[in-house]
Amino acid sequence: MKHTYILLVSIFFTSSIFSQEIPSQFTLEEAIDYALENNRAAKNAVREVEASEQQKKETTATGLPQIDGAIDYQNWIKQQVSLLPAEIAGGDPGTFVPVYFSPKQSVSAFATLNQLIFDGSYIVGLQSAKVYLEISENSKTKTDLEVRQAVINAYGNVLLADENLLIANKNIEVLEKNLNETTKIYENGLAEEESVEQLQITLTGLENYLSKISRLKDLSYKMFNITLGIDLNEPTILTDNLETLTLQNISLELLSVDENVENTIDYQIAKNQEYTRELLLKLEKSSYLPSLNAFINAGYSGFDDKFTFATNNQKWYGSSLLGVSMSIPIFSSGMRSASTQQAKIDLEIAKENLTETVQQLKFQIANAKSDYQFAIEEYENKSINLNLAERIEKKNQTKFFEGIASSFDLRQAQTQLYSAQQEYLQSMFDVITKKAELETILNTVNY
Repeated sequence: MKHTYILLVSIFFTSSIFSQEIPSQFTLEEAIDYALENNRAAKNAVREVEASEQQKKETTATGLPQIDGAIDYQNWIKQQVSLLPAEIAGGDPGTFVPVYFSPKQSVSAFATLNQLIFDGSYIVGLQSAKVYLEISENSKTKTDLEVRQAVINAYGNVLLADENLLIANKNIEVLEKNLNETTKIYENGLAEEESVEQLQITLTGLENYLSKISRLKDLSYKMFNITLGIDLNEPTILTDNLETLTLQNISLELLSVDENVENTIDYQIAKNQEYTRELLLKLEKSSYLPSLNAFINAGYSGFDDKFTFATNNQKWYGSSLLGVSMSIPIFSSGMRSASTQQAKIDLEIAKENLTETVQQLKFQIANAKSDYQFAIEEYENKSINLNLAERIEKKNQTKFFEGIASSFDLRQAQTQLYSAQQEYLQSMFDVITKKAELETILNTVNY
């Protein structure tokens, strides 16, 4: 009973620890930090860097001393016979005597130390392992930037859906009130039936829009969870406000940031590709050079007609050998030359790709700055338009109930207001996401 109690307590505390690992509320910065640790792409990028570090160690180790051991046991089922001239043993000339030069059974145990003295490909391999590690680290940086941008987009989509839902509910509440009042006026014979029908059409459209937004909100939360690396059905709460985030993300200083493409991660990745091609060319050229290796081995051997190798009186014979070997490439029928030429061509292609990357990055930066500046301007314009649309709708509502404006005029003003509301919310979302896009291209985010 005591052991069962201890087990249950352990399970409870263990489950409590794991349940606390996933927070339920997130600011935008908290969401970004959590995703950089738990997003599946981000975690795999960390693993790639770790694998590259191990690859570098493996490559380095190939040029260090290597020790191998071997134990051999041999038992002749039918021993091999050698023939000796019979006259050696006093026999007749021209005849032969069968003899056995070794016992039936033998055991040998040897250890060999191999050391690479010189190999051009090994030197290039060390350089390549270092570059491969840099490529993995740059890839992780790019992945982190993309994850950050994806989190901002997902976070913004959730806030956008929430705000749209709130506004749609508020609009429906106001419209239902207008419809009830208009219906009563119509029933008293002081309004036309068309006025009621116009409001009903508007209300039906809003209710359909509300249903659509409700589904989008659910999908937005699921997408947000997936981006963070959380189960898509896990309940999460976003604590930041769309308008507050928008104001925080208006940064005119970002528009004047230096457009040095060499600071961007995409340029660094393209530069890595060029350097990789240079190393491949070096590798092909190194195939013209000789390679030099040395080895030394030592061991013991035992022989007998019976298996006596585990006894104390077994005789063991020691031996050792030192050797150096040099491999010299002489003639390959043009194979090495063709491989070297291919590597030169690949290097020229990489250089052209780097130049193209520079041009593309300059254009992308200019385009992203333009989009971000336009998003800020749109936000300011849509804010003004929303205020105007609210005033126009309010005036037309007053005129409608005073009998001055028609139901068509009111519906037109309401539709204009709903459109202005959606455009205003979208403009806030665009400010946040366009800034994130520009930061991703410029690589101006510090982790």
